[in-house]
Amino acid sequence: MLPLAVMMNRDIKKISPDAKIREVAQLMRDKRIGSALIEQDGSYIGIVSETDLVRRGLAEGLDPDQTSVRQIMSSPIITIDINRSIWDANELMARRGIRHLPITELGKIVGIISMRDLVICFKNKI
Repeated sequence: MLPLAVMMNRDIKKISPDAKIREVAQLMRDKRIGSALIEQDGSYIGIVSETDLVRRGLAEGLDPDQTSVRQIMSSPIITIDINRSIWDANELMARRGIRHLPITELGKIVGIISMRDLVICFKNKI
């Protein structure tokens, strides 16, 4: 099995907590990603996913041009250390019901892995 360091995406997409939810939806569409980290003053304070957009934004009738990302983001961020296994990541994601998992190294977020990444890995038995 590949280590998390090899599987994770190091190109972290981030957005301000004050950005409007339409902006994060457009970022996710344009970059073809399912989540973005929320950054404030050089630190990550939350994560917003497609699920957050649908369940906390659209389903609640929030105006995508007036509602800030801060209002729908998930916080605190659930993370996993880079030295853990993909099995650990899979178990954590299943237990916590999340599809995107930031990966830390020495306490700093350095990448992210998605459920799709794990499915591909397990399918190919890497």
